[in-house]
Formats: sequence, C-alpha cells, structure tokens
Amino acid sequence: MSTYIILGSYTEKGITNMKDSPKRLDAGRQAAKGMGVDLKDFYLTMGGHDFVVIAEAPSDEAMAKFILTMGGRGFTHTTTLKAFSEAQYRSITASLS
Repeated sequence: MSTYIILGSYTEKGITNMKDSPKRLDAGRQAAKGMGVDLKDFYLTMGGHDFVVIAEAPSDEAMAKFILTMGGRGFTHTTTLKAFSEAQYRSITASLS
C-alpha cells in the first residue's frame, strides 16, 4: 500500500453545507473502502488548506479514482501528494550514485 497526503479546501458549496460535512466524511470513508482506499487520519486545519487527510491505497489508479469521485461531488478541491516513509526515503537515497 502506498501512502498519500491529501490537502483539501472546501468549495462555496462545501462551506454553505458545512454542518453536513461530518456526514460527507463518513460517506467518503465508505466510498474509499469500496475502492480499496483507507482514510487513516483526517485533520481540520487552518491556513492554506481547510483539511488534511492521510490515506493508503493499493495503487495510484485507486487513489485517482477516489479523488476524482469525491471531487465530482463538488464540495472540495484537493491536491494529492504521494508520500514516502522515512525507511523508503533512506532506501531511495542510499541507491543514488
């Protein structure tokens, strides 16, 4: 499983319906599970993004399907980062010539 960091911002539609946001998060978790994606952690944030999600997926394709499905609902805009653990980072840098 690969790890992904999702930086999200609410759209005007998302802010207008903010009270329902926890229900949408629950529905998003269920949708993710059906696509093989595991939403590990969710954080409401302040600053350049409204929330951050840490997720795991079996492939980039599975993550892309999830992100496109969620984005199509119109409540959020996201930027998705593929993340490498410290162990992976060390392995990658050790292999440099």
